[in-house]
Amino acid sequence: MATFLYKLGRFAFRRRRYVALVWVALLALAGFGAASASTATSSSFSIPGTEAQKAFDLLEQRFPATSADGATARVVFKAPDGEKMTDPANKAEVHKVADELKSGSDQIASVTDPYTGKAVSKDGSTAYVSVSYKVSSMELTDATRDDLQDVGKAAQQSGLTVEIGGDALQVMPETGATEIIGVAIAAVVLVITFGSLIAAGLPLLTALIGVGIGVSTITALANVLDLGSTTSTLAMMIGLAVGIDYALFIVSRYRAELAEGRERDEAAGRAVGTAGSAVVFAGLTVVIALVGLAVVNIPMLSKMGFAAAGTVAIAVLIALTLVPAMMGFAGKRVMGRKARKAAEAEIKTEPKPNMGTRWARFVLRKPVWVLLVGVIGLGTIAVPAASLEMGLPDDGSQPTSTTQRRAYDLLSDGFGPGFNGPLMVVVDTANSSDGKTAVNRVTDDISGIPHVVAVSPATFNKAGDTAMITVVPQDRPSSAETENVVHAIRDAGTDIKSDTGAEVLVTGSTAMNIDFSQKMNDALLPYLALVVGLAFLLLMVVFRSVLVPLKAALGFLLSVVAALGAVVAVFQWGWLGSLFGVEQTGPIMSMMPIFMVGVVFGLAMDYEVFLVTRMREAYVHGEKPPQAIVTGFRHGARVVTAAAVIMMAVFAGFIGSSESMIKMIGFSLAIAVFFDAFVVRMAIVPAVLALLGKRAWWLPRWLDRLLPNVDVEGEGLRKQLGETPSDGEGHGDAQGERELTRV
Repeated sequence: MATFLYKLGRFAFRRRRYVALVWVALLALAGFGAASASTATSSSFSIPGTEAQKAFDLLEQRFPATSADGATARVVFKAPDGEKMTDPANKAEVHKVADELKSGSDQIASVTDPYTGKAVSKDGSTAYVSVSYKVSSMELTDATRDDLQDVGKAAQQSGLTVEIGGDALQVMPETGATEIIGVAIAAVVLVITFGSLIAAGLPLLTALIGVGIGVSTITALANVLDLGSTTSTLAMMIGLAVGIDYALFIVSRYRAELAEGRERDEAAGRAVGTAGSAVVFAGLTVVIALVGLAVVNIPMLSKMGFAAAGTVAIAVLIALTLVPAMMGFAGKRVMGRKARKAAEAEIKTEPKPNMGTRWARFVLRKPVWVLLVGVIGLGTIAVPAASLEMGLPDDGSQPTSTTQRRAYDLLSDGFGPGFNGPLMVVVDTANSSDGKTAVNRVTDDISGIPHVVAVSPATFNKAGDTAMITVVPQDRPSSAETENVVHAIRDAGTDIKSDTGAEVLVTGSTAMNIDFSQKMNDALLPYLALVVGLAFLLLMVVFRSVLVPLKAALGFLLSVVAALGAVVAVFQWGWLGSLFGVEQTGPIMSMMPIFMVGVVFGLAMDYEVFLVTRMREAYVHGEKPPQAIVTGFRHGARVVTAAAVIMMAVFAGFIGSSESMIKMIGFSLAIAVFFDAFVVRMAIVPAVLALLGKRAWWLPRWLDRLLPNVDVEGEGLRKQLGETPSDGEGHGDAQGERELTRV
């Protein structure tokens, strides 16, 4: 592989105009496709194989006029102190709002009258108008949304408190200025790392081109592939982070090759042949982790994984082709001013031990202590993960500044917390001899279940073979008590089906969330086994070792559990919540743990591959294991540190998002990268390797014969170029050898 990538790097460097032209053309093509594509609609949220989805599909089939997947809104009214919503003036205002809504948009399917539909609270202080739409929230026109908001604002002139809930006002999430700050921090880190504006600009420019192509392609195909609004945001988040990192490693190796006195095209070829091999395998681990999300069998999650994986693949291709081409355009300016002057004067100075060298020597002296501090520290932070509660966010998790959250609170105060998450019970009586009797029994049984406060009369379809019953639980939708109500109804439905032949199914957003969380829990272990297993095999091929990949996998599990503990502490317990803009604590988003496992595993393997391949390279070229660790840190620690800081900055930028899902994912990925890069890879990994010594690189002979030799460390490339092992870099200074002898 190193030989092929060496040739590819030299070709891209020498034919840089053609290579750059191809990528610019691809960017223009993707941009044109995104600009000419129709506006994306909402991604259909389906959970195949669950009872809630089965009931939802049955509703669409038997009650086609109800627009089961259409947007909804609740216009909530609260009377001033001393008044009631049943007072004639307030009643007239509500009727006026209902009439204006009916005539305001042809996208509206129905508008209910609260005074005939039992939508007035017992104390008379609160009432609401329910609005159903013919289309999903993302298909609503701006005029329809504006009309809904204008009607609410006009009603406030009468002195009533008016707030609007539901998904009709759902819009694309905003990430805020912090995302731009994240990119700015990345630029500053690159300038400090390279000491050259040109070298710092290369990774940023190529990463932005890659993200531009990836996100534009997603936007262009959003309608065709039914991609949700968060898909492009997550692809941008991951693509930008890995794009900068991959280019950073290629440029860093290129500068090191130039410092050895090699010609520019030769340096570009060697940089792509060595660091490029690490980029390929690091990218493969990320792609495996993201594509592996398909095993969960939730279409929305699978599409998010595939889209992000595609963006990562583009980042790898750009690092291998466009980056060496851009290095060709940059010339010698890719080196800092001091380095250029030293090269022109042909000054050869003995390299001073850098921070990475000094840290590696410290770890080699105290490996047991470093290992204990790292493991115990992460283990302590991981403790809150034992209290993990999962669910999906609703309007109750929105900021208090939004009208959706205020409407949620008004309904909770007036009707009870469970009113914000009613359950829809669907009774299929097609196989029942007496459907009405069966439905009456269902109603009676549900009324006797604890924590149920209201059961609506059954509504039959025209054929009379299906009934809908609305059940209002006592507690908020995300509570454990509401989940128990859902399970109790389903348990009662089993007995009813055996006695009457009628099938009882529970759906609605609350039941969907419960089934989604359960499916996430069930899929976590198989997903971990698949992703960790495939990546273990991949790393075994890269490192020609059994213990190094095993250590990599165990270190990842430690960092991801610690990150999960931090997420629980901030978003569920509320620790430091105000610092991260968390206004409402609650359950952790159901998809977050499995998504974090997938993304963080791929990114964690980046640092493992980049850092340890340099150690492996030094070891293969004749260095003893302790000195190989020092060599790996001398060449890789600064770049890995910069890469981790950049990735953290990019992810942290999304904490400013108005969407709670994006905020939580941004925080979890940023903190996970911090734990994995600085605690696991920079401390625990060298400590373990120091304790293992030569055993770290042990591989049974029979397995060595079975595994393909991909030559990541470039041994075959060096032989082809006619070098001896002593040529090139990777042998450390004499002072390091003497100190290691004492160690």
